[in-house]
Amino acid sequence: MSKVKVTADKVPPNSRVLNLLAQLDKINSEPSSLLDAENARYITSKILHLTQTQEKSRKEITAKGSTGMEIILSTLENTRDLQTMLNILNILNELVTVGNKRRGAVVVNKGGSQILVQLSISASKDLPLNENVMVQMHSFLSEMGPDDKKFGIKVRLSGALNVTVNLLKQNLQNSKLVLPCLQVVRVYSVNSVNAVSLGKSGVVELLFKIVGPFSKKNTGLLKVTLDTLASLLKSKSNARRAVDRRFLNALLALYLDWHRHDTRHRHVLIRKGILTCIKNITNIKLGRKAFRDADGMKILYSTSQECLPVRTLDSLVNTSTLIMRKCFPKNRLPLPTIKSAYHFQLPVIPTSGPVAQLYSLPPEVDDVVDESDDNDDIDAENENETEDDESDHNLKNDDLETDISKLRPNQELGRPVEELRMYERFFPELTEDFQGFEFASERPERSVVRAPKGGPIVVPTAGEDDISSTRKELNTMECENHKKTGPPGVSVAEELDRRPSCLKLPNRSTFSCWCAENELGSRFDKLSMDADCTSNTHKCSVAGQLCSLETKLGLISSVCPQLFSSGGAGHECCTSHQEHLKYSEKNSEADIDANCFELPDTAAILPLHDPELYVEAAKHTKSVPRYTDVAYPDYLGHIPPLERETILERPYGVQRMKIFQDIERLIHQNDVIDKVVYDLDFPGCPVMDEGESLKFNSRFESGNLRKVIQIRKYEYDLILNSDINSNHYHQWFYFEVSRMRTGVAYRFNIINCEKSNSQFNYGMQPLMYSLQEASKSRPRWVRTGTDICYYKNHFSRSSIAAGGQKGKSYYTLTFTVTFRHRDDVCYFACHYPYTYSTLKMHIQKLESLLNPQQIYFRKDVLCETLGGNGCPVITLTSMPHSNYYEDICQFRNRPYIFLTSRVHPGETNSSWVMKGSLEFLISNSPLAQSLRESFIFKIVPMLNPDGVINGNHRCSLSGEDLNRQWQYPNPDLHPIIYHAKGLLQYLVAMKRPPLVFCDYHGHSRKKNVFMYGCSIKETVWQTNISTACSDLQEDTGYRTLPKVLSQIAPAFCMSSCSFVVEKSKESTARVVVWRELGVQRSYTMESTLCGCDQGKYKGLQIGTQELEEMGAYFCIGLLRLKRLTSPVEYKLPSDLDGDHELIHSNCKATSPTTYVLEEDEPRFLEEIDYSAESNDEQEDLNDAVGEYDPCVQEDELSDSETTKKDY
Repeated sequence: MSKVKVTADKVPPNSRVLNLLAQLDKINSEPSSLLDAENARYITSKILHLTQTQEKSRKEITAKGSTGMEIILSTLENTRDLQTMLNILNILNELVTVGNKRRGAVVVNKGGSQILVQLSISASKDLPLNENVMVQMHSFLSEMGPDDKKFGIKVRLSGALNVTVNLLKQNLQNSKLVLPCLQVVRVYSVNSVNAVSLGKSGVVELLFKIVGPFSKKNTGLLKVTLDTLASLLKSKSNARRAVDRRFLNALLALYLDWHRHDTRHRHVLIRKGILTCIKNITNIKLGRKAFRDADGMKILYSTSQECLPVRTLDSLVNTSTLIMRKCFPKNRLPLPTIKSAYHFQLPVIPTSGPVAQLYSLPPEVDDVVDESDDNDDIDAENENETEDDESDHNLKNDDLETDISKLRPNQELGRPVEELRMYERFFPELTEDFQGFEFASERPERSVVRAPKGGPIVVPTAGEDDISSTRKELNTMECENHKKTGPPGVSVAEELDRRPSCLKLPNRSTFSCWCAENELGSRFDKLSMDADCTSNTHKCSVAGQLCSLETKLGLISSVCPQLFSSGGAGHECCTSHQEHLKYSEKNSEADIDANCFELPDTAAILPLHDPELYVEAAKHTKSVPRYTDVAYPDYLGHIPPLERETILERPYGVQRMKIFQDIERLIHQNDVIDKVVYDLDFPGCPVMDEGESLKFNSRFESGNLRKVIQIRKYEYDLILNSDINSNHYHQWFYFEVSRMRTGVAYRFNIINCEKSNSQFNYGMQPLMYSLQEASKSRPRWVRTGTDICYYKNHFSRSSIAAGGQKGKSYYTLTFTVTFRHRDDVCYFACHYPYTYSTLKMHIQKLESLLNPQQIYFRKDVLCETLGGNGCPVITLTSMPHSNYYEDICQFRNRPYIFLTSRVHPGETNSSWVMKGSLEFLISNSPLAQSLRESFIFKIVPMLNPDGVINGNHRCSLSGEDLNRQWQYPNPDLHPIIYHAKGLLQYLVAMKRPPLVFCDYHGHSRKKNVFMYGCSIKETVWQTNISTACSDLQEDTGYRTLPKVLSQIAPAFCMSSCSFVVEKSKESTARVVVWRELGVQRSYTMESTLCGCDQGKYKGLQIGTQELEEMGAYFCIGLLRLKRLTSPVEYKLPSDLDGDHELIHSNCKATSPTTYVLEEDEPRFLEEIDYSAESNDEQEDLNDAVGEYDPCVQEDELSDSETTKKDY
């Protein structure tokens, strides 16, 4: 090592340590002599004293620009004096152990690790061996080694690895020397090649000689030995060696011994070290088999049960649970095939893709499980012995589009204009002249709402906030056109009371009811429809079902005669008995006649719901299974609860408790009933006895439940059905349960979920609808369930369904329900159901309730689906004031707003948001009137009717995700997407592209409501491409609507919005409409399935009221957008002309934009990894946070964070 000169004039006068270092450097530069050796010994002892007592001295030695470290290392390298060497080793040890990581890095950068390695080799050759030097040297190497990324290579190439191994073998009884040697071996074994080499040298066997039964002596040495052994056993070859020598059995016996004797829990780290060794051995299949053969499941299960009451032993319980879950035998799903139980023959078979593979799969192939579901273990000889040279690992997401040419929108119709003329019939508003139409007046004045500038926006909300102050302001506003907005004297506040019914809380005094015999209602199994009946005979078919059910059950009690004389529709019965059956809050259940119970006439409470009309719509709905039943929640409707439902707080340890119950199945197999009680594959298989098994059903529209197996008396495993023409996508569930008992906790396990995480882990609850509760004037879906958790299970996913990956497992959603009523009929769903028949009913009711002289409402059938169902498309705007030329021109030239929804059937919340938008648009609110006068709305409320009808979660009958088909839709396989895109292409061809395109979606793994948009600059910034802002010209108007919504909608969260464009999303509606059709404001609006973690609804689960409210707020946001995009040519009502600075102040996007991965939730304390793979799966939850200021224009809206999601 080169000598370092330090001149005296550079030494600070008051620095003792630097003065000593200067003297030491002078000694090093002179010829060695006995006097110099004594001086060096003296000086190094003084420096050691200073470093041990003064932080200032330690800082001066390692300070930037200081040569102190070079002097010390040079002395160590050149000295032959043992005491000087020990002094310097102690100095280095003080610097590294007492200081921070930077000091260790300084030693490494100055070549300290290489010098120490060489010295250890030289010292090992000295005879006799100096024990103190070797102890100090190995202690320092163990401290410094982790700071040197090349340390493993250095020790192996220099031969230091063998030196340490030989030292261990020769001094096994010398605990003073063995301890630092073990510590440095642990550092050596971090390198996988070193670990294999150490195993071949017999180190594993050597360590097992040190490990022994319970003893209070040498516990520190035992702890280090176990840590070193665990590090070595990470190598598969070493794990295999441990299994071959039956070391796993010895470890289990050792753990049991320490567990029994460590009654005061003073040696938890030793017990944890033994478990860590077992865990690493069970990373290979051979180890898992040996663990089961050694009765390891029972040993760890029993010891864990004894540890549960002691909170400080949670680390032992969690590690034991992980080992047991990993070693739990992999099982196949109890299904004949993972393909859907329903089959639909496609008119055209795709030439490539998952559907093509599904059709090309030979029938004899078992697609449920592979021959080997675990990844094959790697033999020791084949282990990769190449070094991983240190390279920078960029955190750049490869999914982001990096091709600037692809990011630039490029309007391409993709179809000839002549071909697009087929869509003219969907746009009669562009040519309508309204000749012969009778208007309310010949030349009415335009409606202008006067209000103070900056007045508040009053939107019908789902809350009970006090808006009296707002109403006082609105009462001062008068409408100039009383013929349009109401009679003279009607205030805006009164007019806003005529809010959409969906946003109005029901009044219990408006409830009416049918009556029926008490037992009859509680035993309604299903409501059937006769597909062959006409509308005139429908009532009789329903009544016949009810009467036959009464006869079947042998009920002889008197029932309401009007129920059967009217056909059981409920409305006629309620009319004749309204006086004495009217619900009163003062009446208790005991006051109601024992021979009748009440059901609400929901048609009187929900103007858009009519049970008769629903059944009529369901009769004409075509399904693959040919449903004949109607689910009661869809028939009766849903009235939101009066109180909001909070996000469930999960108790600590629930997930662990559920896992232990699963492990009990394997340990106590005789306690498992294993009885099939419901099976779509074999409908006649389950024979219901008179036992206590629950009865299940999912054979109704949107239902999804394939199989139910009774595991214990009150526990059931549920298996969901795959999407038709697919072999995966399991998340949506909707099924019926009956024959329950009260006071019993029933556990339901949905065992074939696929996503790696779920909001069910973070407070979301399933939904339940009780027919008995509906009979008591509470017909509603409510959040229910306790002990809810979502975790990986032991059921294997076939590589056919997992994209070719082996070793993947399904996940379990488990929840517990205690029913309030005996023999009730209850329904469970993932989210609030919204069926295709419900949509048809709602559209028909909307059309019947609106005023055709004020509202232009047109319903067309866009096309027919693969299943033969019509896809409705709605045109909605305001009628022109007259048929005068200027009014017709204003009518025809209104900008278009194009809205779509429900492309993914399982995202039912998107339909509720769309329902809120539709109801608000036809309401008589002046805000809705302004909307209709401002825009023409083209709405496709359900893009995937077939998927919705047949209970799919994500796909259509083609087995494909329709939101990945917008780029190249096939007219035969994706007719709705093909023609919906055709509508947009026609508008672009007519030079009338929509101002806004928005596709409503639902999000299962994030909270709040948020948007995804498209931006070149934000995508480029995320990809770290060196492109100057001046090279990218982009209008920042894409942020306006999300920013407006964040200011007016309580559920909307701007920080969750994202405007990046990913390669995997290039075929989605949002990206295609933006890129190919040039619509700048092209969005996906995501609504949570769970709830909100910010704003007014923080800590609350989202309900239909909040979702419908969001749909109304979206429309209000369009009014502000109109105000901001064309402030001169268009004047909004004054109450919308808010403070302009609210939108335009602080317009630069100075807040950080965050691009996160799919998982956005924190981990629970008890959450552990249930992976059966050799390497624990750890999902990256780190956010790549940065600053974004892409040369924005002055009027750009500020923003905070943006997020990514798979939608």
